[in-house]
Amino acid sequence: MKTMEKSIPPDQRRALTLLAWCGQDGMTEALLVHGHQISVEVLVELINEGLALVKVEKFGRPTIEVARMQITDAGRAAIE
Repeated sequence: MKTMEKSIPPDQRRALTLLAWCGQDGMTEALLVHGHQISVEVLVELINEGLALVKVEKFGRPTIEVARMQITDAGRAAIE
């Protein structure tokens, strides 16, 4: 029996589709926001709903931080 699932808003679906397309490496927050015009608010919603996760990577000296987004199994299920 299939349960009634909450509908994913188009902007969230678009972000999840991009993340799914990227595979295990995910995509940087900067590319999602500046390259694909996904709002930070949408990314925060995805994280809070457990549909995506963020990992912060540190590089170089001086150190810079890069936020990398990845889709979760729940996020994949939401767009299937």
